[in-house]
Formats: sequence, C-alpha cells, structure tokens
Amino acid sequence: MVAKGEKKAADLTTFRRWFILILVSAGSSTIYGPAYLKQAFYDAQKSALGLSNTQIGALLGAYAITATICYLPSGLVADRVRMRTLCSTGFVLTAALTFWYAMLPSYGTLLLIFVAMGITTILLWWGCRYKLVRLVSAENEYSRNIGISYGFYGLAGFLAGLVGTWVLARAAGDAAGAFRTFLLFYAVLILLLGVLAFVMIPKFEGEIGSVRSAKQVLVDTGRALTNPVVLITAVTVFFVYFYYTGVNYATTYLTYLGADATLNNILSVLRQYGVTLFAGPVFGALAFRAKKPSRVIWIGSLIAAAGIAVLAIVPVPGVLPAGTGLILSVALIGVALGFIANGVFGIVSSQLTEGKVPLAAFGAATGVVSLVGFLPDTFSSTWFGSIIDKADAAGNEGAAYPQIFWILVGSAVVASACALLLNRYVRTNQAKLDARYEAAQALAAGESAEPEPVNA
Repeated sequence: MVAKGEKKAADLTTFRRWFILILVSAGSSTIYGPAYLKQAFYDAQKSALGLSNTQIGALLGAYAITATICYLPSGLVADRVRMRTLCSTGFVLTAALTFWYAMLPSYGTLLLIFVAMGITTILLWWGCRYKLVRLVSAENEYSRNIGISYGFYGLAGFLAGLVGTWVLARAAGDAAGAFRTFLLFYAVLILLLGVLAFVMIPKFEGEIGSVRSAKQVLVDTGRALTNPVVLITAVTVFFVYFYYTGVNYATTYLTYLGADATLNNILSVLRQYGVTLFAGPVFGALAFRAKKPSRVIWIGSLIAAAGIAVLAIVPVPGVLPAGTGLILSVALIGVALGFIANGVFGIVSSQLTEGKVPLAAFGAATGVVSLVGFLPDTFSSTWFGSIIDKADAAGNEGAAYPQIFWILVGSAVVASACALLLNRYVRTNQAKLDARYEAAQALAAGESAEPEPVNA
C-alpha cells in the first residue's frame, strides 16, 4: 500500500524527472562551492579575509573533519527524512551560512561557519544526491543517470567558476568587496535551489519507512557494514577516488617541467570541470549499455593505470625547462586521465544498484561508501606533498613524480580488482540478491502505508 500523495518515478512527467535530476546535480556542485573556494580562488580568499596560509588551510580542515564525522549518519538521516524536506533544508541553511560568510567575519567566527557548513552540506544534504537520482530513475536507468548527473555537476561548477573569475577580475582593486559579491551570488543561488527543491521534489513511494528506534538505526548501520556489496563498493570508491584526485599531480609535474602558467590554469579548469561535462554522460551511457557498471569500472581503471604508468616511465629530464614535446605530451595525457578518472568516479556508486541494494537501505549504504571512499582526502595530499618536499630537499624534486605516479598506478589496479570482485559476487549470488531486494521493497511499500512520520 502507498501513503496518500506518494509518487514513484513512473508517476512523474518526463520534465519533472529531468528537472529534479538537473536540480540535485547542479546543487551537488553549488552547495559545496563556498566551503571549497580555496581550490580555485585561494589568493582572493586569503586577501579578502586577511588570513594566513595556515588559517586558510585550517578552515578547510575544520570542514573536512566535520564532513568525515557526518558521512555515515548522513545516510541514516537520508533513509528517515523526506528528500524534499532534507534537500530544501540543507540548501536553505547553507545559503544562510554563506550570507554570514559574506560578511567577512573574524577567523574564530569563520571556523564556526565552516564547521556548521560541514553539518548542513554533509549530514543534511550529502545523502540526497545519490538517493534522488535513484528515486527518479527506473532500476536499469540509474547507472546512466548518475553519469548524466556528473555532467550537470561539471556544468554548474564550470559556470559558477566563470562567474567568480569575472567578478574578481572586474573588481581587482577591491579584493574584499569582490569576494563578498561572489559569496552573495553563491548564497542567492543556493537559496533559490532550496526553494525549487521544496516545490519540485514530491513525496516518493518507498523513500522512508516508519520512524525507527535508536537500536534499529544501529542495526541498519551494522547491516550496511556487513553487506558485501556495500563493502566492496566502498573499497572500490576508495581506490578510484585516490587515483581520481591523484591525477591532478600531472599539473604539478607540468609546473616542475617549466610549463607556461596559463597552460596550467587551462588544464586545471578542464580537469576539474570541463571533462566532467562529457565524461559523466559517456561513462554513464557505457555502464547503461553494458548493464554491469562494474565491467566499465574495471576496464576504465586498467586504462587509467596504463596511462599513469606512461607518466611514471617517461624519464624525467635532467635539464629544465623541458622540451615542448614532453610538456605537450604530459599535458595531453593529463587531460585524458582526467576524462577517464572523472568518468569512472561518476559511475562507481552505481555498483550499489548492480548489487541490488534496496531503496530503504540506500541512504545508509551511501553513508558507509562515503565514509570509506573519501578517506584519501585525509592523507593523500599530505603524503604526496611530503614526497615532493623530501625530494626537493635532496636537490632532485623530479624524482618525486615517478614515485607518486607508481602509487597511483597501484591504486588504479586495486580499484580494477575490486570492481571485478563485485562483478563476480553479483553474478554468483544473483538469485539471492534479487530475492532480498524484492522482499525489502515489499516491506518498505507496506510501511509507507502507515501514518505519516513527523518528518514527512
């Protein structure tokens, strides 16, 4: 039985399904913009806020620590609160914090704002993206749609980045005023997304069951942690994310080789946003056609491993700057690796649907996958930075890059092996997984007919 007003994907018009897909995809890029402005607008942020390099790093560190704590419970929250309520609330509260951020307050207040954004963007909002894409997709459409979602994610980030570049360039003499204007733009945009989310996202059939006790919440967490599909997917995401973020060191390598700064800036924009416009949809379509996303993931990861190995094998020149041929070759390989890594990362979560994780457990599963999968953020930059610093201190910075690239090759190979393992597990246990999925869906449909929970 279905509660009054609940809808499933087939009940929505094509326009509304696409609108929700675009909304949550663009939102997944936009809502994190204020916290991650350091990545693209470091100097402007530092100048406008009047902070030291250490303090700028500490702000993002405060956000990252809060995010890590919130990943797992975010999935549990997503299983118990309507997507319309959770998504719109996350947007609106983040917009409010961004308005506060735009006042350019003291360092202590900024730390509080960044911790609070970790709560609003991760605890409240993180579980919305994957689950909403799942809710507006038929069972066999998720892998394609999550790839398309990453395309819209890239487009939104690219356009927001262009606006930021334009605003900061127009007011070069007033860094604080320009940065405040950019933050106000973000705040208004995020607030608008919150209003649209509340208006356009319906109550979905089977998105939540009845409100459960703390003991049952712990049971759900335990089930997610012991589900082989969830665990294999989490480990796959870990190693895919490791090499996905690590290929950015091709740009650092280009700087060492003596590449022009403008070329490096163009490559950074292409790798961060540009290739995502195409990689997500292309890999989503490949996964949809293959009907087994894990197959595309293991093949793509092996291709990435081969490409990174080329960077590791090519001898580091003894005389700098390097020749134009080497610089262009590294640049092209870097962009190609960015395309492959973005594409694989864009569909890696679809292994959950391949393994028949039911809707009622999808939020908890996403929380576990995120908790494990994004752990490289806590150590990879420090690790690779120390490798470069040690090599530089020894008088041979160039020796660091082959070492980093070989580490990334190993990560890509392990990611490929994990995807193969998932493929084999699903193939071997297909009947059992199908039966459990149908039973869970039937149970969720029965529960949704009960009186609406207080968070409806």
